[in-house]
Formats: sequence, structure tokens, C-alpha cells
Amino acid sequence: MNLGSIQTELQNAGLDGWLFFDHHERDPLAYRILGLKSNGHVSRRWYYFIPARGQPRGLVHRVEPHQLDSLPGEKIFYARWQEQESTLRSLLSNARRVAMQYSPRCSVPYVANVDAGTVELIRSLGVEVVSSAELIQVFEGTWTPTQLEMHLETGRRVDGIRAAAFEKIRRATLAGELLDEYAVQQFVMKCFADQRLVTNHPPIVGVNVNSADSHYSPPAVGSVPIRRGDLVLLDLWAKLNEPEAVFYDVTWMAYCGEDVPPPIVKAFAAVVGARERGIEFVRSAVAQGRMLRGYEVDDAVSGFLRGQGMDPYIRHRTGHSIGREVHGVGANMDNTETHDTRPIIPRTCFSIEPALYLPEFGVRTEINLFVDEHGAKVTGEMQHEVLRI
Repeated sequence: MNLGSIQTELQNAGLDGWLFFDHHERDPLAYRILGLKSNGHVSRRWYYFIPARGQPRGLVHRVEPHQLDSLPGEKIFYARWQEQESTLRSLLSNARRVAMQYSPRCSVPYVANVDAGTVELIRSLGVEVVSSAELIQVFEGTWTPTQLEMHLETGRRVDGIRAAAFEKIRRATLAGELLDEYAVQQFVMKCFADQRLVTNHPPIVGVNVNSADSHYSPPAVGSVPIRRGDLVLLDLWAKLNEPEAVFYDVTWMAYCGEDVPPPIVKAFAAVVGARERGIEFVRSAVAQGRMLRGYEVDDAVSGFLRGQGMDPYIRHRTGHSIGREVHGVGANMDNTETHDTRPIIPRTCFSIEPALYLPEFGVRTEINLFVDEHGAKVTGEMQHEVLRI
């Protein structure tokens, strides 16, 4: 935990402090930001308050008095619920506005880890509770130079694996060999292992109508064979098997044949155009020094697709934060599923992945965009038309 940095951000935000709370390890963000190692047994509630100025203090149950021993500041003990409430009142006596892992209307579900009853309890003490979402982004969503380098190296490896997977499909379909979605997925997973990459879930390999299922996972038995004349969507995400590594997440599409059907060409051209609109929108804002928020990027990208008459086929947001988890805790490019008002800040990364899901097929293109103080750059290879394999 970097106490000085946290207190600086609290002062900049005009907050009196940041109140951390946990019970049964419901809030992994609290442990990561505080640098707190869990002992795997958190059966009683603990609180840890970092004021904008001064020393932090903790509140722990007498049954589990050592939960916060590794953190600086005085620890106060309680047993009865009446003690808990009176001590919380004392702990927050000089605070009027505090941040917690709470999100109004659950607009940022990734940080909504504190239960409604606890928020009610803190409010009953005369304290205003505000969302810690923007603070979380500063301490969990930004990358170090080393993390960026690990991401770029992952990108090189994943781009190579993606090309190898499409080449495998090309050879098998031309030779008339049996190859299905699941076999391609397992090929990618073996390549990940060979390249010292890890992931939280195997990649998406979707053929024809299955490409219109945004979270499709091919079954081990009964997976669809891939043949000439088929459309294939490949969505891969992975990171280096190293501490603090961050993900790389891309989607590419290929057609097993020379002449891509016109409806596919048209739909894919629309998502490529929307992607380019989003990239340029972000780059322009960064160049101008203009504050840009996640929902605005979604509006720009989805607005392009709506202008192409594609509104009925939009199913999800434009993109998500990328970090140590493939869906990170920074700003999402979202005014579709949620209204994400968090600013896009330097040294963060997110996907831009416009997609259209038609009854017969789906199309999606996905890139990763890294933003720093000087600009915004795509961190890997980009697809401009459906590959012909």
C-alpha cells in the first residue's frame, strides 16, 4: 500500500477518506489496494479507514484480532454489534464524505463490492458515501512500464498463435480433414501453454451461426466441423505467466474460401469503420488534452453503426478495461449496458470491439488501445477485412 499516493488522490478528489470493509473476502479490491494478505478465514467484519490526512485506523473483531496487523495505524477491537457501531462513529468522527467500493445504481458493477446494508450503516452515522470507482482506476487500472512491455510481448505471441490457428484451419479444410471448433480451441490452448501464456477461460471459436453467440464455448462433444465456405470467429485472450502480467485480448475473423459472401463483407466493413471511428475519437481527445469518459467512446462507435442501419444487431458495449484480469477495473467503453462516466486516464488500456450479431452469423473486430500522456496506440496487429483462408 502506498499511503502517500492514496492520501494525495483523496485530497485531489475532495474526499475526507477511504473506508475499506470486508466480510468473507467479498472485496478482493480491498486486499489488492491495501497489499493485505488474507489468511483465508475472514468470518468477522473488519474496517480500515484511510483519512485524507493523518494516520489510518482499523476496526477488527476480537475473535479475529490480527486481520489488519500488516497495515499501519491503530487497531480498535469490538465484539458486540453495539461496540461496532459506536466505534465506527468514532473512527469516522471527522469525516463527511468517504469513498467505498460502492457504485450508485450499480453503474460500475466491477467495484460494487460493499453490501447495501453496510452503506446504510455508514450513512446512518451522518457520513456521505461516494463511489471509489475513480480511485480504484488510479490504483488498479494503470499500468507500469513493465506491465506494458509484458502486454506487448503477449500480443506478439498471441498474434502468432492466431495466425497459426487460421493456417491449421486452412490446411485441414483444403485437405478435407475433419477439424471442429473444439479441436481448434484445444490447439490454441496448447500453443498458450507452449508459449508460457495463461488465461482464465479457453478462447472462443465460433463457426457460422455460432459466431453470433458473443460468449460461445464449443463443446468437447458435438462441436461444429469447419469446412470450406464457413465463417470462423476466433477470440483469444491471455497473459504471460508472470506476477503482475496484464492481458492481451483480440478477435479476428476468417472465411474458408476465396469469395466472402456480400452480407458478411458489408457487416464486417461496418464494424471496422466503427472501430476506426473509436480509435480516432480517443486519439483526438488525447491530442487536445480533453477529458474523455468511457460512455463517450461507446456513443461514437455505436453511433457509427446506427448510422449504417445496424442498430438492431448491436448487443453489447464497445469495450472493456484490460488489466491483470481480462475484464479490468478501469473505465469501460460503455453507454449500452451501463453508463460509465469514469474518465479515461493515462497508462490504462481497454478494448475497442464493435460487433454485430445477425440471425445467420456474427462479426466482431477487437483491438487493445493503450493511452498515455502523449497519445493512444493500438498494441497489436489489426484486421481490416475478413481473412480468406
